[in-house]
Amino acid sequence: MNRNFVTLSLVLAALLLSVLPVAAQQAGFSLLEGNAAGAGFGTALVLIGAGWGFGRIGQAALESMARQPEIAPRIQTGMLIIAALLEGATFFALIVCIIMAVKA
Repeated sequence: MNRNFVTLSLVLAALLLSVLPVAAQQAGFSLLEGNAAGAGFGTALVLIGAGWGFGRIGQAALESMARQPEIAPRIQTGMLIIAALLEGATFFALIVCIIMAVKA
């Protein structure tokens, strides 16, 4: 696993864990008021993950096509199917984030 990714994950986890106690000390704080912020953060994570996934799919497909050009059409078909599945999961996660943001 990439060292930068692990470091970024730990920093984000520390930030998330440190914000909630600070916000809870405010008068009249409710977790329901944080829905929009949480949905925005969730949306950002979904889009970062989708971008990373699409990049990995493209990288692997191009490497495979460069090594064996004769099976490039089969690789391209598999790449498009996987990309479509990733796109569907991304849209589902974005819809869930939008519903959470709108939820009172």
